[in-house]
Amino acid sequence: MFNKLISYLKFIKENDPAARSYMEVLLLYPSVHALGLYRLSNVLYRHKFFFMSRLISQMGRFFTGIEIHPGATIGKALFIDHGTGVVIGETAIIGDFVTIYQGVTLGGTGKDTGKRHPTIGDRVTIGAGAKILGPIHIAAGTKIGAGSVVLVDTKTDSTAVGVPARVIGGIDDAVIPIDRYKNKHEFYNDMII
Repeated sequence: MFNKLISYLKFIKENDPAARSYMEVLLLYPSVHALGLYRLSNVLYRHKFFFMSRLISQMGRFFTGIEIHPGATIGKALFIDHGTGVVIGETAIIGDFVTIYQGVTLGGTGKDTGKRHPTIGDRVTIGAGAKILGPIHIAAGTKIGAGSVVLVDTKTDSTAVGVPARVIGGIDDAVIPIDRYKNKHEFYNDMII
C-alpha cells in the first residue's frame, strides 16, 4: 500500500509543475484526499453499505469540491488537478494514469439505464470544463479539449474538441505504449492542433 501511495504521489508530482514536494502533494492536493475517501466509500459500496458509502462521498465533496460516486470504478494514478466542480457518476469507469482538470463532468444523459456514464481509457487527459456524457468510450491516449461536450466514442490517441465535440485524428484499435510521452512538453504540445 505504501509503494502504491508513493507511486501515486510521484505521478502527480511529475505531471504538475507547481508541485514542489511529495509532502505538499500528500497534505494539500484535494485530488489525493478525494481519491482516498473514494477508495473507502467504494469498499463500503461494494459490500452494500450504501448509506455509509454515500455519506463518506458527500463528506469528500464538501471538503474537496470533487464529487465521486462510490459506485464508480477508478484505476490507479487518477490526477484531478485543482478539482473544484469535478463530478464522476456511478457507472463511470476510469482507467490508469488519467488527468482531469477542474469542472469536468463524467455524467449521464438522463435517457440511459444500466451503464449510464462514460468509460475513460488509460492515459486520457480531460481539459477544464469538459462534459463527457452517456455510456460512451473514450479510448486510450485521447485528449479532450477544455469546454468540449463529448457525446460519441473516440479513437485511440485522438483529440476531441468543440460543442458538440468532433474527434480529430486517432488510430483504430491500436495499443499505444505508456512511455510514448517521455517528454512532458511533447505531450502538451500534442494537445495544440
